[in-house]
Amino acid sequence: MKRSRISFLVACLSLAVVMVSCGPDVALPKGGVEGLIPMPQSVAMGSGDLECHGSLHVIWPEDWEAEQDVVSRWLENAGIAMDPQSPSTIRFSRTEDVEGAEAYRLNVESRGVVVEAATGAGLFRGWMTLRKMLPVECESGCPEGFVLPAMSVVDAPFFEHRGLLLDGCRHFQDLDFVKKQVDLLALHGMNVLHWHLTEDQGWRIEIKALPRLTSVGAWREEADGTRHGGYYSQEEIREVVAYAAARHIEVIPEIEMPGHSSAALAAYPELGCTGLPLEVPARWGVFKDIYCAGNDSTFGFLEAVLDEVVELFPSPRIHIGGDEAPKVRWSSCKKCQRRMAQEGLQDEEELQRWFIERMGQYLASKGKTIIGWDEILEGGLPEGAAVQSWRGMGGAAEAVHLGADVIVSPTSHCYLDYPLRSTDLEEAYSFNPLPDSLSHGPGRILGGEGNMWTEHAPQELVESKVYPRLTALSEVYWSGPNRTTQPKAYTDFLARLDAHYVRLDAMDVDYGLESPPFALETAAGANGALSAEVIALGRGVTGRGLWTGTDADSVSSGVSFEVRGPGEVVMEVGRRGKWTGQQVAFPLDGHDAAFKPLMLSYAPSPWYTGGGNGALVDGKLGSSDFRDGAWQAQQGVDMTATVDLGAPQTIEEVATGVYLYQDAWIFLPASVLWEGSEDGKQWSTLARIAPGDVLARDDRQQRMSLKAVVRPGAPQAQFVRMTVTNAGPCPDWHAAAGSESWLFLDEITVR
Repeated sequence: MKRSRISFLVACLSLAVVMVSCGPDVALPKGGVEGLIPMPQSVAMGSGDLECHGSLHVIWPEDWEAEQDVVSRWLENAGIAMDPQSPSTIRFSRTEDVEGAEAYRLNVESRGVVVEAATGAGLFRGWMTLRKMLPVECESGCPEGFVLPAMSVVDAPFFEHRGLLLDGCRHFQDLDFVKKQVDLLALHGMNVLHWHLTEDQGWRIEIKALPRLTSVGAWREEADGTRHGGYYSQEEIREVVAYAAARHIEVIPEIEMPGHSSAALAAYPELGCTGLPLEVPARWGVFKDIYCAGNDSTFGFLEAVLDEVVELFPSPRIHIGGDEAPKVRWSSCKKCQRRMAQEGLQDEEELQRWFIERMGQYLASKGKTIIGWDEILEGGLPEGAAVQSWRGMGGAAEAVHLGADVIVSPTSHCYLDYPLRSTDLEEAYSFNPLPDSLSHGPGRILGGEGNMWTEHAPQELVESKVYPRLTALSEVYWSGPNRTTQPKAYTDFLARLDAHYVRLDAMDVDYGLESPPFALETAAGANGALSAEVIALGRGVTGRGLWTGTDADSVSSGVSFEVRGPGEVVMEVGRRGKWTGQQVAFPLDGHDAAFKPLMLSYAPSPWYTGGGNGALVDGKLGSSDFRDGAWQAQQGVDMTATVDLGAPQTIEEVATGVYLYQDAWIFLPASVLWEGSEDGKQWSTLARIAPGDVLARDDRQQRMSLKAVVRPGAPQAQFVRMTVTNAGPCPDWHAAAGSESWLFLDEITVR
């Protein structure tokens, strides 16, 4: 009797433990739609909740093995058991009732989830939406289960092409990183990885018939003597393609031609017009050595390359570039000129069209079509080519008018390598890929891409540039302009983005900022000093920093401080309550001409105003990035600026900052002349600098300070005039030979 009573008590205690650990009193993490990006077309909330207590019965469709593995692995990592006896179910079901290649229906009820679609792609898009509705805790593990509110989702993408261009040439990315980017594309409802695999600075795809492409063309020597490079073996490429296919992402390779081919010509110099040996360049820009269009061996080479490419990539489309191909070599090449005569071509632009068309026909024989950048329109649209418009939307309009399929990725909204001051998150979200002017025509807009070029982004910086701007573009491409252009659409997106950030954190995504973290404002201060203030921009951004000038002191955002002489404000960036480790520097100079009246002989370029007509006396110096907003520029003209100091003074030193980046047509000035005057009429020379042979080849990209000490005994001056002489047209050796060069200035500094 005693033993029975003890047994009964033990049984009761065991039951109590089970009830505590698995019963309804356990607080399970709850999901919802708060972090859904892109937002589905329709979400209707129901009544009641689905409670999963650590296991699910998953019912799979037929012929979904690769996708089943993706979903199973995620559930396994979340700690959720797949148990046929579980009362909670997820059913993936094919049905013809859902129309659209990626359309799906998703219903959550108290007993489970049903995902329905006509295609495997639609089912997978439904799964990704379900994953994002599950509690973020499940990304790192929710073995106890979860709660999901009842709802009904009906969804389909607006655009059929939604992608990311990933440039692995300027900086190589390892295989695991590429796969991670595929995962992130799937998370955001994207369906294209446009993989840029050949470029001037590196050839990244193994071609077994042409081994020098990777033994030579995949490597370059950097300016510091280090070696950079790498390539993907054919086995690795197949691995990425299969990995992407399981997530219903098409991998479109880009094999550049006829330009951006320096790496290939370094490996096989006989394919160029000169036949002279070349090195894989370690600088950026556009190079005039391109494939020779008059050489039959060029086409034999490219056909051998494409024979292996089409075997590796099942995509029906191959991107062949076609952009930024200077015709300097072609115009002086006897073989190219002979080709033009044989084919009845009027100029080198038509020769490029013939080149692209010939390669397009070869790919057509392999069952493929081509995509080219909008430059392929310049000699006439090659037959059967799709066009990717990047130089604004003008190329898209022309291609639609001509009846072509078009992908849009203009620099204004979609270039993710651009700094935030050029394209911030709101700018990306405001993009309309289908303006009314392009909605009617024989051609059609397939969709768009975000472009991640990596000249200034080694692998460790890529994610911080891509995200969250590609997150915004993902909603633009999925939801379409009818949704994203509504008055409160961006505000609603930001609210969901805050919840989405938590999921990105759980996935170890190194996303960046939404906008420039700080702005620097300057004004005339007391007693001749320059007053400066750092303003924190954007949501949740804070800052702390240091002024490094003569009177070094700490700086806080929103608090003004005095600047006397040169120095830098170095600010540390805080975001969402944490210090990021990122720093932003603002070079300043509190000189004697700051905020004095200024007269210019020119109108600043609308693209590079430096902040307005007073930019050369605002105390802000330019950085090593000519797009930083502090530089003022003009093309093809001399630049003269005259400052009124208010009273005659002894001038001891004059200076200005200039910029050198010849690949962007920015040259040092031929000369800089500073003159002084007491009355603004009679002038005498204060100093003059001639930077030297400014047209010599120079691979540097940098700010240079031109400073001059005024000779002792020079007369006092109230007015100081600075005349900066343009270097003249780009020289013969330059890829843009004969084009007008640029002058960039940041300040007229007087002491």
